[in-house]
Amino acid sequence: MTDTDRPTGSADPAPDITALKDAIAKQGDVVKALKAEKAPKERLQPELDRLLALKEELKQLLLKEAQENEKNKFDRSGLESLLIKRFFYAPSFQIYGGIAGLYDYGPPGCALQNNILSLWRQHFVLEEDMLEVECTNLTPEAVLQTSGHVERFADYMVKDTKTGDIFRADHLVKQVLNQRLEDDTKLRSGAAPKAVKGQPKVEPLTADQRAEYELVLETLDNYQGEDLHQLIRRLDIRAPETGNEVTAPVLFNLMFETQIGPTGQFKGYLRPETAQGHFLNFKRLYEFNTGQMPFASASVGKSFRNEISPRQGLLRVREFTMAEIEHYVDPTKKDHPRFDEVRDVVLPLYSATAQEAAAGPTKLSIGEAVEKGIINNQTLGYFVARIYLFLVRIGVDPARLRMRQHMSNEMAHYACDCWDAEIQSSYGWIECVGCADRSAYDLTAHSNKTGEKLVVREQLPEPIIADKWVLDVNKKNFGPAFKKNAKAVQGYLDSLKEGDQWNEARLLDLLDKLNTGKATITGTDGNEYELTTDLIKIEKRTFKEYVREYIPSVIEPSFGIGRILYQLLEHSYYVREGDEQRGVLKFPACIAPIKALVLPISHSDEFLPFIKDVVTGLRRFNISNKVDDSGSSIGKRYARNDELGTPFAVTVDFQTVQDQTVTLRERDSTKQIREKISTVLEIIKDLVEEKTTWSEVEAKYPTFVQQEL
Repeated sequence: MTDTDRPTGSADPAPDITALKDAIAKQGDVVKALKAEKAPKERLQPELDRLLALKEELKQLLLKEAQENEKNKFDRSGLESLLIKRFFYAPSFQIYGGIAGLYDYGPPGCALQNNILSLWRQHFVLEEDMLEVECTNLTPEAVLQTSGHVERFADYMVKDTKTGDIFRADHLVKQVLNQRLEDDTKLRSGAAPKAVKGQPKVEPLTADQRAEYELVLETLDNYQGEDLHQLIRRLDIRAPETGNEVTAPVLFNLMFETQIGPTGQFKGYLRPETAQGHFLNFKRLYEFNTGQMPFASASVGKSFRNEISPRQGLLRVREFTMAEIEHYVDPTKKDHPRFDEVRDVVLPLYSATAQEAAAGPTKLSIGEAVEKGIINNQTLGYFVARIYLFLVRIGVDPARLRMRQHMSNEMAHYACDCWDAEIQSSYGWIECVGCADRSAYDLTAHSNKTGEKLVVREQLPEPIIADKWVLDVNKKNFGPAFKKNAKAVQGYLDSLKEGDQWNEARLLDLLDKLNTGKATITGTDGNEYELTTDLIKIEKRTFKEYVREYIPSVIEPSFGIGRILYQLLEHSYYVREGDEQRGVLKFPACIAPIKALVLPISHSDEFLPFIKDVVTGLRRFNISNKVDDSGSSIGKRYARNDELGTPFAVTVDFQTVQDQTVTLRERDSTKQIREKISTVLEIIKDLVEEKTTWSEVEAKYPTFVQQEL
């Protein structure tokens, strides 16, 4: 695996580059217009010179940016070597050759994930009084047919026309274009890109080509079906290893199919998301919450997706941990009672409008984004802000984090608005959290399918008079008319309801057809039937209502824990200045797998009581720790645990025996203080609980310099 550029500083294109691209486009239009009207040379030439000057300026800026990126190259191979050496994770079944897209977590990986999830529960479940559930991984086919996953949960794949190797189509486009941009960067800096058999010779890209590739990468989710096929042909996207052409994209369903029970007649799937378990238990959750609205359910569990060609380590796998929240809210009242707590949070928002205009993200407060209608409602905005704050708290670099809005043609079938938390790493911008307004899609679909009322009942302070369109079945004629097919026709009529309310638009459409003499409909068995006014009656009636019944909308934050974990590893990794062999993971103490290292300066029985005192004290505070009394030098023991991301080290030495003091070392600064054991334990506790910072500790206690390692 080759190293890839990691941009530093701002995650967005430099404003002057964006402005120059806009200026070039406008100046290009001026030149085209002059050429079209066959303007004289004295009018055309100055405008043409201005266009060429702008393009040259852009070329120089892109060159400067490329050189800067080359200097800031991220050593992915160094990180991956560290992760394997310290067993954060490893391919599953490796001694049998392994299976792509499946990974086992080792001790530090498990601890890191558990600490992230523990903080997630604190930040969301406890903070918001959510109701946590745990639902089964196996899901009957009928559930996923109703949710739309059987029909729509698919990606486009292509094949190498000669070898048959399979690729996910959009990922192949992304890989090839990123490689072309990287090769162009190398050419501009004087390096020679690696030649690939079957691929054309690498040539420098024009400014227009770079701009086009960057635009395609930003808007790649917009390309589906034939549009994606035409893009692959136009940009000559080929299989990376062979240079062979690829086939036209075809859809591939991503769910793992299985049989439930011994007969083989009951089809099921491994769940592609945890959300459906929430929706099917809505009625019980609503009753458990004593009928109070709004409320939220939460779950942590495994989901499964039969990825076409899993690559990029933990970023694209077939089995993964999800943490999902379903927040149920009145569709007419999407304000949030705690919105003022996040109103002033400023974060980079990449709206659908900005993407269509090929512009970059804009930093806005959540309050302003909701007021301007960029984010649809307060509840959605509240969770977008809370997601951002959570990711920053666990150590994601804010300069490489953005909230991107889904464009209309990439929106999930159940969503009416959706924002992704995208994190930038050496693999580019990766979606790690989705926050979707699923409206009432799922509860409505499951209610219509099963006949179970998944609704909220709100007692009205005053009864209201309402005129409503209703449908009645003439049972005397209906049964004899359709006989054994009556159930299929009744199923169609039931589908005209949303919960227990008739869909007025659909009823009026059916009434228009009845008024022509007959209405042809499709039953739930797929056959066509004719309805007439002697079988059903549609009319408007007046009702006096004391209770308002509605199906709630659902706001869903969905966290891909494995993706977040990997991005965090990249953002945390660095090497000690002057020693490229000493890798460090700078995890915040709140999520570090091991919070404190305890080590004697050397082997001596007289140190044992003091080591026991330190370890006992740390355990009393529920602080994970590890004793390293190996024969390695103290510097090597520090370095070994720096690779595990251990933020603090307590050293017991000969002075400890005399005055019961120990040294406390901080990982990133390598600075130390020396204090009594009881004091050091309290300091570590406060640091782990984020009640103080190392800077504050250094200001309060004198620096100990004897063992600065």
